[in-house]
Amino acid sequence: MNLNETDNLLQLADLIAAYHEGKLNVRQKAELEAKLIGDASFKRMFDSFNNKTNVFSDLKVMNGFDTELSLVEFHKRYATPKTFRLWPRIAAATAALVAIAFCIWFYTSPDPDHTPELVSVSEDIAPGKQGATLTLANGKKIRLSDAANGQIAKETGISVTKTADGQLVYEVKETNDNLNQINTLSTAKGETYILTLPDKSKVWLNAASSLTYSAGLMERGHSARLVKLEGEAYFEVAKDKTHPFVVESKGQRVEVLGTHFNVNAYADEPIIATTLLEGSVKVTDGINKQIIKPGEQALNNSGKIKVEEVNIESITDWKNGELYLNHINFKVAMRKIARWYDVEIIYNASVPDDMEIGGWVSRNEKLSSVLKSIESAGLVKFKIEGKKIYINK
Repeated sequence: MNLNETDNLLQLADLIAAYHEGKLNVRQKAELEAKLIGDASFKRMFDSFNNKTNVFSDLKVMNGFDTELSLVEFHKRYATPKTFRLWPRIAAATAALVAIAFCIWFYTSPDPDHTPELVSVSEDIAPGKQGATLTLANGKKIRLSDAANGQIAKETGISVTKTADGQLVYEVKETNDNLNQINTLSTAKGETYILTLPDKSKVWLNAASSLTYSAGLMERGHSARLVKLEGEAYFEVAKDKTHPFVVESKGQRVEVLGTHFNVNAYADEPIIATTLLEGSVKVTDGINKQIIKPGEQALNNSGKIKVEEVNIESITDWKNGELYLNHINFKVAMRKIARWYDVEIIYNASVPDDMEIGGWVSRNEKLSSVLKSIESAGLVKFKIEGKKIYINK
């Protein structure tokens, strides 16, 4: 982090202070609005620093203000990624962080007497890991975390290989009727896996999910490439104009020719959420259909499909090793946490359904660290007992 970056952070702290005091003049307001519209990284930084929950969650979790670690985490989360030396700039950078925190603390008037109670832990829980089970057409199950690298299965016309970096790759060796045999890749709670299909499409499978497909990928009697999803997956589909790629889930069909998109179709979620990053997607349920554009999400509630713009980071967080908790429903966030840490959530009746939380948390943290980050906002208290999380207001 260089001095220019530090100066920018201090200027941003001053800007936030003036913003909360109502001291920005017409020109400054216009400049700020133009900057927020034209610079996505600046907007993310501004939104983050303008949310006292985010900043103070970060400060409290960073190993009790371990200065060097705080700077590393601060730089990863808010600054432009680059190689930098810590100690030559550590005082200035820490001053910038403290200045920002002070501005947010002072001008948003929190309760000075409130000290959040840290999460009560009887035994901590490690984060999830890479793992899945492959079920072949003959019923044989292969635990991929236990399987050695290299070819792990060979069905007629198909080779299935586990790569050195722990991914599953299908290759079609010859064309025959056995390509219609059905395989299923499934993850338990606390597992995630990456699969490369025979057409070279790539699938990231989230925790507690399953993907079912024929070994040759083609839908019998049709030209479509068909997979069936339960849970959540992110797709990077290889382009093939003559063979549409179709994802079926809970009565919905998503049809693409080649694109990047995410489908969340967990049984315990009230809606199916299909989010597009690039290309074009057609979402169909019965007679209802919608075509969505990049940055849009189709929300399917029992066949009624609504389209709205969405923050992509909040959708693909799990794929990128994060838990994005900024301005999302608290109970939705806890369902994400429950799947990744393989725990049961038990709510006290005092916890409302419409509460929101904020911040980012790494999916590589232990459960207690994640809960402490959330609890530092003072909205709820957690208690971990074995595989159960008790939540009180």
